[in-house]
Amino acid sequence: MQDYSKSVIPSHLLGDRGSNLVVINTGSGNVRIGLAHQDAPFSIPHCIARRTTGANQSPRRNVQDQMLNSQVTTAQHAEREKAYDIIASLLKIPFLDEEVVNNSYQRKTGRVDVLSQQNSKKESPLMWTDVVHKITDPPLPSEGSSEKSEVLEGGDVEKLESSECRYREFVCGEEAMRISPTEPYCLRRPIRRGHLNISQHYSMQQVLEDIEAIWDWILIEKLHIPHSERNMYSALIVVPETFDDREIKEILSIVLRDLRFSSAVVHQEGLAAVFGNGLSTACVVNIGAQVTSIICVEDGVALPHTQITLRFGGEDISRCVLWSQRHHQTWPSIGTDALAKPIDLLMLNRLKESYCQIYEGEVEAVGVVHSYEDGLPPGSHKTRLTALNVAPMGLFYPTLLVPDVYPPPPRTWFKDYEGMLEDTWHIDFPRRPDVSDGLYPGVNNNNNNNNNPLQMWDNNNNYPYSSNHHKKQDNIGLADAISKSILSTGRIDLQRKLFCSMQLIGGVALTTGLISAVEERVLHAIPSNEAIDTVEVLQSRTNPSFVAWRGGAILGVIDYIRDAWIHREDWIQNGIHVGGVRKYKDSYYLQAQPMCYINS
Repeated sequence: MQDYSKSVIPSHLLGDRGSNLVVINTGSGNVRIGLAHQDAPFSIPHCIARRTTGANQSPRRNVQDQMLNSQVTTAQHAEREKAYDIIASLLKIPFLDEEVVNNSYQRKTGRVDVLSQQNSKKESPLMWTDVVHKITDPPLPSEGSSEKSEVLEGGDVEKLESSECRYREFVCGEEAMRISPTEPYCLRRPIRRGHLNISQHYSMQQVLEDIEAIWDWILIEKLHIPHSERNMYSALIVVPETFDDREIKEILSIVLRDLRFSSAVVHQEGLAAVFGNGLSTACVVNIGAQVTSIICVEDGVALPHTQITLRFGGEDISRCVLWSQRHHQTWPSIGTDALAKPIDLLMLNRLKESYCQIYEGEVEAVGVVHSYEDGLPPGSHKTRLTALNVAPMGLFYPTLLVPDVYPPPPRTWFKDYEGMLEDTWHIDFPRRPDVSDGLYPGVNNNNNNNNNPLQMWDNNNNYPYSSNHHKKQDNIGLADAISKSILSTGRIDLQRKLFCSMQLIGGVALTTGLISAVEERVLHAIPSNEAIDTVEVLQSRTNPSFVAWRGGAILGVIDYIRDAWIHREDWIQNGIHVGGVRKYKDSYYLQAQPMCYINS
C-alpha cells in the first residue's frame, strides 16, 4: 500500500522532482511535512510553547487559547447522557446509570486486553520535556555537533558547574505538549477547528509568527533544509476546505516570504486525497483531530456545494473516553485534565488509538494510564477500561462529544485584524436568524473595494463558504452529513456512484469497525424516497492518516497544474490580484480560481 504512488509515478520523476519538493499538509491538531519522494511525512503536533518572562502574565497562562468558560453546561451534560444511552441501546450494552451486578461478565463481552501487549510502547509513560540548554563558553568544537547536543538529559543540570544553563526560547511539536506546567512556558495552537486560532488572547500576528516558527523548525530539524538552501526548493501546500481566502493568502506569504521557498502552489485536502488513492470520483470524509469535513469529487473536480464541516474529531473522542471512564468510576483518582495539561491529551490519544473500536457488545480492556502531577515524575496506574466502543460512536451522535469546549470568539474581536475574517468565519458558527446583518461588525461596512480585493467574494455565488447550506451542521452526525453531502449533487447517477465510493481519511479512519459502521448508518440515513440501496467505503491504498499529503506529493511531482505555481519574487512584489491573466486552475476554485498574481 505504501508504494502505491511509486507504481503510478515513474521512479525517476519521484527522485528528480520529489527531492526538491516539500509537501505541507496543514492541519488543526497536526501538521504533516515531508519531501515528495518520501514514503511518509513527519506528523508533528501543530503547537509551540514559548518561554514567558512572567512580567505580563497575570495570571500566567499555560495554554494560550484556554477559555475560562470551558466547563460543560448542565444542558450539554444532559444531552451527552442521552446520547450515551442511545448508543448503548444500539451496541447492546448497559445504559449509563444502569447498575450491573458483579460487573456481569456473563454479558456479551469483547476483551481487547491482548492489545496492551502489542502497544506496550504506547503504554510507557510520557516524559516531561527538558527545557534547559547547556551553553558552554567557549564552544567546544565537535564533529557533527548540533543544537540537539546542547539539550540536557535527566538530572545533568547539577553536574554543569562550569557551564551556563538557560531556558530554550521555544519548543515545538510533541515536546511542547510535554512541558510541565511549573515551567515558564505558554503553549499555543495557531490553528484550531480548521481556522487560524485568532482570539482576544491570541493576535493574528502571533498566530502567523507561530506557524512560521513551527514549520521552520521542522524544515531545519527534521528535513535538514537550512535557510540558505530554501531557494532550491518548492512547496506544495495542502490546505483544509475550511480555510477561507485570506487565510490561504497568509499561509502563502509565510511559505514564500518568510520560509523563502522559490515557488509554491496550493491544493485542497479533498482533491489531494482523491489523487492519493488513485481515484477520480469519491465522497471524501476527512476525520481529523479537531474537524471532520466532507466533500464530493467527480472526475477529478471537487464540488464546492457538497462541502460540509463538522466541528469535532479525534481529540473530542479522546476527551469522551476520559468522561466515560470517570462516570463508570474506572479511572484512577488522578488529576487528568486534557485542556489545561496537554500531556494528558497525548496520553488519552494513545489510549483511544490502542483500545477504542466499534463493536457490538461490551468492549473492555486492562490498560495502564498515567498521572502527570506538577513537578513529579509520571505515575503509572493499571486499570480496567470499559465501554471503549461508545466514544467513537460519538461521530454519529456528536452531542456525546461536547465539541464546544472552545467556543468561537465574538465577531467583534476580528474587527481589528484587517478584515481578515470578514464574511467567511461565521459559516461554522451560524448567525442568529433574528439578528440582522447590520448588527454584525465588519459585514458590508467597508465599501472601499480598492483596498480589499477579497471583497469580490461578498457577492460571488461560486464561493463555497458564502452559501447557507453550511448552517446548523454542528449537531448532525457523520452518517447524516455524508448522506446530505452526496444527495446535494442532485443527479441520481452521480449519487449512486458516490455512495459506493466513500473514502475515509484522517487518523480516526484507522478505528477498527468504523468502516462497517459508516456503511450501515449511511444506508439508514438515506431517505426512503431516494432510489439508493447500496453503499460502500473504499479501502484506502495509502495510510489514511496522510493520504492527502501523499496526494499532494503526486500532484506536485507530475506537475499537474504548471500555471498555478507562484514564484517568490512575483509574490513579494505583487501579491495576489484580481483580474490578471494567470489563474489557479485547481478544481475547487481554491477559494479560488480568480485569485492570481500579475507582473506589474
